[in-house]
Amino acid sequence: MPSPHSSRCPFGPPPEYTEAAATAPVTRARMADGESCWLATGYTEVRTILSDHRFSADARHPAFPFLLPGRRELVAANPTFLRLDDPEHARLRRMVTGDFLVKRVAALRPDIQKVVDDALDAMTEGRSEADLVADFALPVPSLVICLLLGVPYGDRARFQGLSRVLLSNNAALEEVTAASDELRDYLTELAATKREHPEDDIISRLAVRDDLTPREVAATGVLLLVAGHETTANMIALSTALLIDDPEQIAKLADPAMVPGAVEELMRVLSIIDNGLPRVATEDVELGGVLIRAGEGVIAMLSTANRDETVFGGPGHRPVDEVDLGRDSRRHLAFGFGVHQCLGQPLARAELQIALATLFRRLPGLRLTVPREELAFRTESLIFGMRSLPVAW
Repeated sequence: MPSPHSSRCPFGPPPEYTEAAATAPVTRARMADGESCWLATGYTEVRTILSDHRFSADARHPAFPFLLPGRRELVAANPTFLRLDDPEHARLRRMVTGDFLVKRVAALRPDIQKVVDDALDAMTEGRSEADLVADFALPVPSLVICLLLGVPYGDRARFQGLSRVLLSNNAALEEVTAASDELRDYLTELAATKREHPEDDIISRLAVRDDLTPREVAATGVLLLVAGHETTANMIALSTALLIDDPEQIAKLADPAMVPGAVEELMRVLSIIDNGLPRVATEDVELGGVLIRAGEGVIAMLSTANRDETVFGGPGHRPVDEVDLGRDSRRHLAFGFGVHQCLGQPLARAELQIALATLFRRLPGLRLTVPREELAFRTESLIFGMRSLPVAW
């Protein structure tokens, strides 16, 4: 399988994936460790894999496909509910579901708006240029997830650095293990403190439970902390880079009624988890014209599924490879699908809607300060993003 974003267009899937999608919805592929697997690229097939109980998300399964060599022991030793099946998955996930319900997030919108406004105030005070990644895209979701979890925002440099190592395609196994241990130890210590002095935050609510082990509390905290800031931060930066030279699309963000749909389209086009989601078949399954046998690994490619012409094409819209903020993209799979669908999607949607609409409203003259071909993308990470985004206004 190719490395992420080896294509000339940084916003699209690598050409090897799109070529595979054009050949058949399910094809054979080889992973970095030399093991073969199935590659599902069609929308229907990907959605089926993510919702059919015959495809397991349990990373402890001996045939579970790992995209990076050497990660099996590390992940299997510290599984989060993301890498477990029911009933273990459901037991752990339901303990934090209430914190991310649509109604709960709706009540947080004024707080998110203030975080966004404060970040823009700090970015623009006395300046006319900035790095949008460091000064806006990263601080906004980092502060929000810190507030929800009860993690001190002053520790952000530490957990952001550890997150980058954990998500790196290039880091040595020893580095990844050390980063995992340090972040888990940090959250275990924080949880122990909050067990004695609980506050109104997620870590406190988990820490005082008697049906969770300290390791389970820490593992859930790591998942929420890393996913809670990395994904949204990269989406804010990538969305801005994609739209910044397209005034026709930016104008649509001025209409509050269009903002929610616009964010869905951006998530469809960018699909930042474009390495795909791994699963392993536990039974023989016929899918996409092939027989996937029990014990065979499958990678469900969100990025190609989200560009399926039969689902997202149609007259009156730009091609599916291009962003069209008026397109109905509500069926996209950027958050996954089925019981493992992203827990934090209501929060991510709210942050993106508020951040992007506010950014382009307050800075209507926003522009790049470097040629587009010089933009620096994070191609070494499991979550695609940008290293920096130099802008002026």
